[in-house]
Amino acid sequence: MRSLFPAIVRSSVCLAGFLIALPNLSIEAAPPVLEIVEPHLAGLSSDRLRHIDLVVAEGLKREQMPGCVVLVGSRGKVAWLKAYGSKQLQPEAVSMTTDTVFDLASLTKPIATATSVMTLIEQGRLKLDEPVAKHIPEFAANGKDAITIQQLLTHQGGLIPDNALRDYLDGPKLAFERIHQLELTADPGTKFIYSDVGFLVLGKLVERVSGRPLNEYARSTIFEPLGMAETMYLPDEPLRARAAVTQQRDGHWMQGEVHDPRSFALGGVAGHAGLFSTAQDLAKYAQTLINGGKLGDARIMSEETVALMRKPVEVPGGLRALGWDVRTGYSSNRGDLLSDQAFVHGGFTGTAIWIDPQLDLFVIFLSNRVHPDGKGAVNLLAGRIGTIAAASIFNPPAE
Repeated sequence: MRSLFPAIVRSSVCLAGFLIALPNLSIEAAPPVLEIVEPHLAGLSSDRLRHIDLVVAEGLKREQMPGCVVLVGSRGKVAWLKAYGSKQLQPEAVSMTTDTVFDLASLTKPIATATSVMTLIEQGRLKLDEPVAKHIPEFAANGKDAITIQQLLTHQGGLIPDNALRDYLDGPKLAFERIHQLELTADPGTKFIYSDVGFLVLGKLVERVSGRPLNEYARSTIFEPLGMAETMYLPDEPLRARAAVTQQRDGHWMQGEVHDPRSFALGGVAGHAGLFSTAQDLAKYAQTLINGGKLGDARIMSEETVALMRKPVEVPGGLRALGWDVRTGYSSNRGDLLSDQAFVHGGFTGTAIWIDPQLDLFVIFLSNRVHPDGKGAVNLLAGRIGTIAAASIFNPPAE
């Protein structure tokens, strides 16, 4: 039998020549999955990280949440990934797993909405200091004409935290007509008022400027390039089946269905809530921001844009970043030992993420603390985990 080796070599040479002849042709490599290693290989102390077990056990005993997933990453690796407790207690108990899908609630604000806005700024289609009404003229009603994009990103637009739920019950078109007619509660730039309404408007801004719904734009611009296949609005059936259950709505348990009532009324896609994800997918996003917008061969933003996004901005009573919290009255879930460069955010359903470029550290805490009756409370517990993670950093001996 004739050897096939020469033919294979000839084919390979021809293919190589073909690729050289077409310099614009590129083969995109999938973004890397962050390697899971023993903590010391990521510069963290195993003994100190084990205190997370004790803190979570205490929280479970006190019924602060039915369960959670904790992930700690450092030096481009995952050093701690563990599931605790249950992802549902009713109608029957089901154990939590590390691949559980969570309703991220307000983590939607920085991860989907603010990041989308920043990519449009990088493209030159938006400017931080320009009025939102330049792109959404109807938003200018009742004195809102001067509110800037940066003011909405930092919750300084003077908007109400939430308008009445009944404003959303007649469909998205009428809901946004009512939002646009809202009056100011403060002069823009004079107060820090955490506002879901502001991020609803930012989500609409992404749609208006990009010409695509927020969920589609975020998926193609952020999540798909980073290989975040389990991060999306309106999760598909396989992801819904793995989702942590929250509460009941209209007699059924919400599993893979957005908990936030306004996002639900808008069809599950909104700038303030509606995103679902897993701990390992969020680790890719966190590492991307530490890397200055790049993960492997994938880049979603330039280093300059990422630096702008995470730069602290003074607001009345504290510090925010563009879409993120730095240090305000909403920082009770922030670890005590994080650096001044750290930026954080939490979500109503019991979620939190900390990213600290100076320490080269990120911490992801995902729970469904609202299950089954909405009475759980995890902010202080999550903050303790962030403190433990930062305290576990050490300088390993040279090899």
